[in-house]
Amino acid sequence: MDYKSEIAKVLAGITELDIENVLKLIEIPPQSDMGDYAFPCFVLAKTMRKAPQMIAQDVAANEAFTSVSWLSKIVNAGPYVNFYIDRGSFAKDIVGNIIDLGDTYGEDNVGEGKTIIVEYSSPNIAKPFHVGHAFTTIIGNSLAKIYTKLGYKVVRMNHLGDYGTQFGKLITAYRLWGDEEKLNESPIDELLRIYVKFHEEEKNDPSLTTSARENFKKLEDGCPEEVELWKKFRDMSLVVFNKLYDRMGISFDNYNGESFYSTMSNDVVKMLQDKNLLVESEGAQVVDLEEYGYPPCIILKSDGTTIYASRDLAAAMYRYDNYKFDKNIYVVGIPQALHFKQVFAVLKKAGFDYADNCEHVGFGLVKFKNMKFSTRDGNIVLLEELIDEAVAKTKEIITNNCKQRGVEMTEDEINMISEKVGLGAVIYTYVKSGRERDIVFSWEEMLDFEGDTAPYLIYTYARTRSILRKAKEQGLEPDKDKTNLLINDDEYMLIRNLADFKSSVSKAAASNEPFMISRQVSQIARAYNRFYNNSSILGAESDDLKCARLALCEAVCDTIKSGLNLVGIDVVERM
Repeated sequence: MDYKSEIAKVLAGITELDIENVLKLIEIPPQSDMGDYAFPCFVLAKTMRKAPQMIAQDVAANEAFTSVSWLSKIVNAGPYVNFYIDRGSFAKDIVGNIIDLGDTYGEDNVGEGKTIIVEYSSPNIAKPFHVGHAFTTIIGNSLAKIYTKLGYKVVRMNHLGDYGTQFGKLITAYRLWGDEEKLNESPIDELLRIYVKFHEEEKNDPSLTTSARENFKKLEDGCPEEVELWKKFRDMSLVVFNKLYDRMGISFDNYNGESFYSTMSNDVVKMLQDKNLLVESEGAQVVDLEEYGYPPCIILKSDGTTIYASRDLAAAMYRYDNYKFDKNIYVVGIPQALHFKQVFAVLKKAGFDYADNCEHVGFGLVKFKNMKFSTRDGNIVLLEELIDEAVAKTKEIITNNCKQRGVEMTEDEINMISEKVGLGAVIYTYVKSGRERDIVFSWEEMLDFEGDTAPYLIYTYARTRSILRKAKEQGLEPDKDKTNLLINDDEYMLIRNLADFKSSVSKAAASNEPFMISRQVSQIARAYNRFYNNSSILGAESDDLKCARLALCEAVCDTIKSGLNLVGIDVVERM
């Protein structure tokens, strides 16, 4: 039951205000002893010709609320009407609903019949997949999961960086210094080696720059040798990338990269010419965007070649023609914000109204203390190596804990748990705060089993599952029909947090912000651990209360599992 909406319906009938306006006015009191919801009566003073305090008294005493069984009391506090939900009814409603739905709790059909495209990851072919790429990959994967949970048809796009002048450089570098055997053994490492070497040698040998341009021109013209090398680099890179994607549980519906859309760029140029939108500027062809407050968008460079904007325009047009998207999301770093504003403005100026449904979802930077990333200089932190180290450190922690607690686990089980917890620790680092905030990695924070971390959340889930298994051995099962007994403060606050999970999913979609979910799951875990520390579950004073609290444990597990899944993290059944 949506208690806020139900209260709003009654208030609308009493005050003759529109329900939507009443919903906007209803507040959550700052302190729990002031009730669950509060309605300010200031706005009614003018129409009712009474002081807000008197209106609050009349509303609180109105007989329309007397038959509402799930309200324990209504109190006027000055100009406010405070509503107190009956805790037993609330617990039975929320916990029972979660147990019925299981880890599908939070699903909705609001997106039924609507298509959303999410473009994310988009690594550059022939370059290492470093920790910076993880930001778009993890945020995009989470958004795809969130929109799917809300009933949308989601198309996952990996817009590969598989085109551009860097391939002319790679072709030149490979012909000069490439090692076929090393390329087959470790393609990305070899391609990075020759790419770095090219930039080192180019400083003293301008002929390399000329050679790279010539090779890229041959690639654009479809010359067989250059195309064959480009395809080889692309295919080898994808094998490496897909191995990492599989490890992270990430998949895509489409790998159309820049090369795919480059063939459509000429059509974009012609379309803009036909609409008289192209103007010359210093030899280049641009679309003037002064009316939007943006600099001109370059479509053709002075040498007649296309650039990113041309290909992104082609991509947007292709996607709408083929998918008729209701929303087209680009999960790309904040530094590209102006680029996307320009692209969307060009679409709008060209008469394509779906430009309004295109959205750039930006994110911050990834940092390590005293280190700056540069692919050209070979100064990068590979995501796979970061995950490997997180898994290794997690394994060490779990192995030591098992020894201290006298718990026996097989090597395979420790490895499985370490992989999920270590990988989860890395992923959670990217979603624990707002996506526009920069990340500074800290092993101590990432793997803290007591902090705001994936290990803490996964451990909370595993420990709760352990309680449920122990209860079953004692012949006790969760009983949702007894949950009206869950009325103490810790139980109630935990259930309130569980109830808020569904709205956190909707808020995450509305703001394209997975943090809304990670924060809610963290609050649930904190509230559960307070309840766990203050209230005996298997030692409760009656079997009915034991079974009610076990039902609450079941609801917590279902919600944590569902929430972590939405940010791309798996749980484990024991630790």
